[in-house]
Order: sequence, then structure tokens, then C-alpha cells
Amino acid sequence: MREIRYVGDPVLRSPAEPVTEFDRELRRLIDEMFTVMYAADGVGLAGPQIGVGRRLFVYEVGNRKGHVINPELAVDDPEVVVEEEGCLSVPDKESRKPLYARTPRAAGVTVRGLDRLGRPVTVKARGTLARCFQHEVDHLDGTLYVDRLGKDERRAILLRTP
Repeated sequence: MREIRYVGDPVLRSPAEPVTEFDRELRRLIDEMFTVMYAADGVGLAGPQIGVGRRLFVYEVGNRKGHVINPELAVDDPEVVVEEEGCLSVPDKESRKPLYARTPRAAGVTVRGLDRLGRPVTVKARGTLARCFQHEVDHLDGTLYVDRLGKDERRAILLRTP
């Protein structure tokens, strides 16, 4: 099983490449990403978080579960909602559990992309699912949630990471 990459790993700061082949290897990767996400008790996981620089993520928030390949994110409701957010790739160096901070995100989004067979997928989201989609698409762009925090808060979080 692949391991989660932590802040400081260059793959987390590099924009991911589009997926171009929809084959058995891709389907295995998606299944493996779900396994890693569940083992880490996460709600979302992007390719770069396991060292795969490809534009895809998996998620399970409440009763909503899926994956999106080559996602494009559109903001439907730009109202800024500030809530606790953490990341499997930004853990506490002692406990290895995600570090949380109040992070601003748009209230509502739509993500469009493809499924494992190359078929179009569109998902509208609000609340925690919208936050998850924004977080995972950030990963695909080489951005971490701590980049959305103020300088002092970002520094305080990063001092606690491995």
C-alpha cells in the first residue's frame, strides 16, 4: 500500500498532470486510493498525496462517495465559510494525526471531470463536501490548505509537522 506524503515532499507542491489513459492500472490506483484514505481515516485523497502526480481524487463525505479525474472546479456560491480543516499530508509530528485550522472556502461549488471509464461526471456540493472538493483540487494544483491561512497561523501549524 502506498504511503501518504507529508508537507515538505516536492510532489505536494507540483501541479499534477492530466490523466490520459483510462485503463486497468487507473482503476487499480483509484481502488488503492480509497484503501489508503480509509486506513488514514480521511474523507478525501488526491493523487499527489500518495506520490502520484496525476489529476484525480477520491472522496467519501457522509453518504456521498466517488472519484473525479481531471476535475474542473467552479464556484457556485462565493460566500466565504470559515471552518476547521485538516489534511492527511499535514500531520502533527508526534501523533501523525492531521493538524486543523479555521480555513476559508467558498460555500458552494460544482466539480466536473471524468470517472474511471472516461465518462463525464458532474457533482454539485455545499458544506463539507464543497470544502473537500476545494481542498482536493488545491492538492492537484500544488497548494495546501495552510497556504490559505494567515502567516502566523501557517507558521504555527508548520512548526508542528514532521
